[in-house]
Amino acid sequence: MSTPYAFDREPYLTELDAVVLRFGTDERGLYTVLDDTILYAEGGGQPADRGSIAGSAVLDVQKCGGEIRHYLAAPLNPGPVRMVLDWARRFDHMQQHTGQHLLTAVAQERFGWATTAFHLGETRCDVELTATALSPEDLDRLEGDLAAEIRAARTVRARRVKPEDYAALPVRSRGLPEGHQGDIRLVEIEGLDLNTCGGTHVASTAELEVVKLLGTEPIRGGTRLFFVAGGRARHRLEAHERRNARLRALLGAPDEDLVACVEGKIEQIKESERRIRALDDHLVASITGALALSLDRTVTRHFEDQDSGFIQKAARQLVALAPLKVVFFTACRDGVNSFVLAAGEASGFDVAVAGKELATILDAKGGGAKGFFQGKAVSLAKRDQALAWLSA
Repeated sequence: MSTPYAFDREPYLTELDAVVLRFGTDERGLYTVLDDTILYAEGGGQPADRGSIAGSAVLDVQKCGGEIRHYLAAPLNPGPVRMVLDWARRFDHMQQHTGQHLLTAVAQERFGWATTAFHLGETRCDVELTATALSPEDLDRLEGDLAAEIRAARTVRARRVKPEDYAALPVRSRGLPEGHQGDIRLVEIEGLDLNTCGGTHVASTAELEVVKLLGTEPIRGGTRLFFVAGGRARHRLEAHERRNARLRALLGAPDEDLVACVEGKIEQIKESERRIRALDDHLVASITGALALSLDRTVTRHFEDQDSGFIQKAARQLVALAPLKVVFFTACRDGVNSFVLAAGEASGFDVAVAGKELATILDAKGGGAKGFFQGKAVSLAKRDQALAWLSA
């Protein structure tokens, strides 16, 4: 059988002396190839390890052309080097990946749901199951069965077998990589699962601590199930507790009343927004009613602390009330500068041409059609210049 790399032989090894075989550069950057490595190369749904080689940070680890390339932040000197593994990241990945094996095995054996894909993300993981949907009761039963297998402290071990032996084993697999040759690596959860896998795993299901199911979403006729294992579950709970403590302080309510309290606050906000819209409508009607009586053919106004929606509504109402008028409104709210040019149907004014000219003067971007042009400007410093052009 072929000799595996150190991350395969001893997944708990955190330091290793190795020899640089060669350097190179590809589309990913500067890399080195070593005679051995404790750093796992990305594959099988598991991200690459991180660490350092002779003090140079390892940015990525990839398999390429039958070798493992370590992408570095700085070049190395030829010769012997010491590698150091980012153990916290590795152990997290070992927990998540082993958690996936356990989840997949239990889902298949106890519920008949096969796994078709796995993704180990930065904050949560997911598997795609053939189940069309999972009810809350399904998730509760599945999570309970996972907890029982964690308490059972089943041994997890990896081994390699020859292809002729592999065919006779009861292996769960989604298929070997295309073009695979030589020995086949198997990962076994004692008494529960035997699976083809090249990833790193904990030595016992007890080291998973917990597998927490987070929720589901439909995908490709099946179900994507999100989960976290081990330290991620504890950190997630800690974050929830900190968040709840902050919400309790802000809302003055116990945990069990937080949702109802937030729902009440949201309804209050919606009611306030409805009142503001009603007041805006009343203000627009008042402004346009007064401006419609103006003797000026061209009406210009600037509205501080108003947005584009306000001046658009006002401009449309005004030209509807006074079809002979031309309207140029500007506004500024929260550093956003807006302008509107509009003309009534009886004005004979070419808004499209004039709007483009005003946008040029204001160094703004905008557009429009049918007697209406709107836009946004970085600044309204040239507003007087725009007014002068409009009045010429």
